[in-house]
Amino acid sequence: MSVVSPPPPPPSYEYLPPQQSASTNAIVSLVLGILGVVCCSLMAPIAWYPIGNQEVKAIQAGSSPAAGDGLARAGMILGIVGVVVFGLQLIWIFFMGGMVMLSAFADQFGH
Repeated sequence: MSVVSPPPPPPSYEYLPPQQSASTNAIVSLVLGILGVVCCSLMAPIAWYPIGNQEVKAIQAGSSPAAGDGLARAGMILGIVGVVVFGLQLIWIFFMGGMVMLSAFADQFGH
């Protein structure tokens, strides 16, 4: 005679609360940081301080979802990089002869 064992119990499903999504400010900080590095340098300071820094502070205070922490920090870092690149661009234009080169191009193609 063989002994038949009962089937195993079904797996138990624990209730997991839905994951919070990142806040809009964290996403905006990341998008502006990318734009500030890639094409629009004037967006970089906005991504860095008013949006990114304030969002990180709000996450640390608990008033914004923690899911946006990485996005807000990435936006801040990209904003800082964009500000540095913008500063180097300004130095090149005003102090390293960039204006001379630009005026030479304007003279050459203007006539």
